[in-house]
Amino acid sequence: MKMKNTVKRRDFLQLISAASLLAATGSPLLSVASKRERVMTRNLSFLSKPYLQNPEPTAISVFWLTDQPCYSWIEVSALNEKPVKIHPVTRGLVEANNRIHKVRIKNLKPSTKYTYKVFSKEIVLYEPYKLIYGKTIESDSYEFTTMSAKADKVSLLILNDIHDHPESFPLLIKLNGDQPFDFVFLNGDMFDYQKDEDQLVEHLLDPCAEIFSTSKPFLFIRGNHETRGVFSRNLSDYFENINKGNYFSFTQGPVHFIALDSGEDKEDDNHEYSGLAEFDQYREEQAIWLESQLKSTAYKKAKFKVVFMHIPHYHSGEWHGTLHCRKLFGPLFNKYKIDLLISGHTHRYGVHEPQAGHNFPIIIGGGPNPSERTLMRLSADQKMMNIVMTRDTGEIVGSYSINKQGSGNLQ
Repeated sequence: MKMKNTVKRRDFLQLISAASLLAATGSPLLSVASKRERVMTRNLSFLSKPYLQNPEPTAISVFWLTDQPCYSWIEVSALNEKPVKIHPVTRGLVEANNRIHKVRIKNLKPSTKYTYKVFSKEIVLYEPYKLIYGKTIESDSYEFTTMSAKADKVSLLILNDIHDHPESFPLLIKLNGDQPFDFVFLNGDMFDYQKDEDQLVEHLLDPCAEIFSTSKPFLFIRGNHETRGVFSRNLSDYFENINKGNYFSFTQGPVHFIALDSGEDKEDDNHEYSGLAEFDQYREEQAIWLESQLKSTAYKKAKFKVVFMHIPHYHSGEWHGTLHCRKLFGPLFNKYKIDLLISGHTHRYGVHEPQAGHNFPIIIGGGPNPSERTLMRLSADQKMMNIVMTRDTGEIVGSYSINKQGSGNLQ
């Protein structure tokens, strides 16, 4: 289903560039035109479909983008209930005059299906004591189901190292067939580097929305390539993970998940970073946080413990990032007995069974090229956790099973 009034962001920018050129040449029409009249020469449009973030049993966040600042809200309803209008409020002010829209829907019922639409209203004039609205646009109607508060099982899909190949999203997700899943986890390097918003929309938000993200949430941790490029510092504006963190933990069903941000793969003083990287300190801070999570009641109570980290601390060469993760995180993983580490980065898919250095299996996903792209599916109930890795050809290239006592079965 297509959004109404959609427009390419590049077309919008070309419109603005053309207007700027006319203004620079001293066009009398533009020189006397008011700000209100200039704004009204273009129509408000969606740049993305809505996409779901930060799921909880009683809450979820909905994001979407527009091509110009506006006032936005969402209407949500459960089956046979009247839609409720929700807009975000910060320190007493209703959020408005922005392009990146985020609405946190709270007080939902667990395990319940909801229908929603997003709306954006054009702001034609915004003065201290006068505001004029223009047209309102609305999305199609979408559905989501809240997470269970007492789930005894969980299933998810895991992607890594897409590297600016948007066609890989539908190809890989379709390998799952009709099997149910709760959410998708993007395990780093979705891009080669961060260039601009167009790249973000066209290479991630659009393809994900076409196949799942309007109805199923995704979580996203950076790989080393997301730390690069002029737009890298803007990336977090477009996503919201659990606890709104770049690294985070949560329990769903019988599994406690921990997601780490492994940072860059080279030394901070490497010439490629031009003095703008301090990932050693960042990883050291994470190590302190990690141990607190590994000591937590939630971690101890969980039947299974799974860690996501883009750069695996073994089986990925001797780069600085690998070795620093090995030094900081490796001893903690072993001490507190995680069950599984899921990584990417190497572009070489494989299942590495427990061995010297890591007392747990490490599952590494494939790379961006045909015949090396992979989809992982993790599912767990109170007795067993299984992970299956499928290549883009449809061939299963690795799997691992762990029972509730923690013994493994490499296949």
